[in-house]
Amino acid sequence: MSEGANDEGAMPIDDQDLLRLERALHLAHDAIGRSDPNPRVGCVIADASGRVVGEGSTQQAGQAHAEVMALQMAQRAGAALAGGTAWVNLEPCSHHGRTAPCCDALIAARLHRVVVGTVDPNPLVAGSGLARLRAAGIEVDLAAGDVAQRALELNIGFFSRMRRGRPWVRLKLAASLDGSTALRSGESQWITGEDARIDGHVWRRRAGAVLTGAGTVVGDDPRLDVRHVPSELQPLRVVVDSHLRVSPQARVFESPGSALVYCAQAAPGSMDALCARGVEVVCRPDADGRVDLMGALTDLAARGVNELHVECGRTLAGSLLRHDLLDDLLLYLAPRALGPGRGMFDVPPLTHMTAAWDFRFHSADFVGSDLRIVARRATRGSLLD
Repeated sequence: MSEGANDEGAMPIDDQDLLRLERALHLAHDAIGRSDPNPRVGCVIADASGRVVGEGSTQQAGQAHAEVMALQMAQRAGAALAGGTAWVNLEPCSHHGRTAPCCDALIAARLHRVVVGTVDPNPLVAGSGLARLRAAGIEVDLAAGDVAQRALELNIGFFSRMRRGRPWVRLKLAASLDGSTALRSGESQWITGEDARIDGHVWRRRAGAVLTGAGTVVGDDPRLDVRHVPSELQPLRVVVDSHLRVSPQARVFESPGSALVYCAQAAPGSMDALCARGVEVVCRPDADGRVDLMGALTDLAARGVNELHVECGRTLAGSLLRHDLLDDLLLYLAPRALGPGRGMFDVPPLTHMTAAWDFRFHSADFVGSDLRIVARRATRGSLLD
């Protein structure tokens, strides 16, 4: 027997359960770049004999969820589902949204048991799905330990939006071994290799929005779309531009996908030109006459953004750091030294070590000839409890 047990006295989940939860997580990964703003969910269904007869993952918002996709596959095969088992990485929904509750579909299939990776943080669900299944006489087992943690990590942005009311913010940086993100002249193409650049698009695909600053748009004219890896959805492109100095013809505003600019001062002529380009402009100033970054994050969460991928210069990166709005650093380190150049963050010098922003290493992997490090803000543990 292995990790995990529910609170109703049922048998703990066993090794086969863990293998099928692993499969559900694998299927859920297929929903990256497709299911937002809904969470990424995978489902495996077996008949009463234990034979897998259905699998599925969540489709685009408004279409079938993972459980329904798996049930439909089983039904097309003519499988008898009464007495069977379902494995799903996230608690089945119990409320009417754009689709009917998945709980009802599992109950109607007359399953005997459902094994769940982690509870849904959505207040509209938050355990009520498990309760509804149990009330219908279905045995429910909840995972624990590593598989539960990985189920949460896959949907960390969804957990963040539901629990904190803002997206999970991940800043992507590419730097030399001596910490330069560009030469003093501003030249930065390319510090890292092609594999790292492609991998950056894999991480962009995870995000509901990609955010940058006006300086990056003016200086580099990036597209910030997902094009090096397949994706059914394009993230919203977001520009922080206090004084509306970006050109409406900037490539970041090109299709496919849509774009949004946060400003701090209304400038009717510039706003009209951007709106004519199809760009939404939101004026959201803070007390200092700059863009209210926390207010922007709250607004993005209200728009359904789970993960926010940031690619920007050191000024905006420094502002996000100083306001403690960064959750993860996605850092690509190239095996080269550039000498004096531009650093990662524009922040005032600290006078005490105790004032440092502490991160903890979350993962480290080679990507081609470069090293990819994910570092998590040390104070973010409560989100994962």
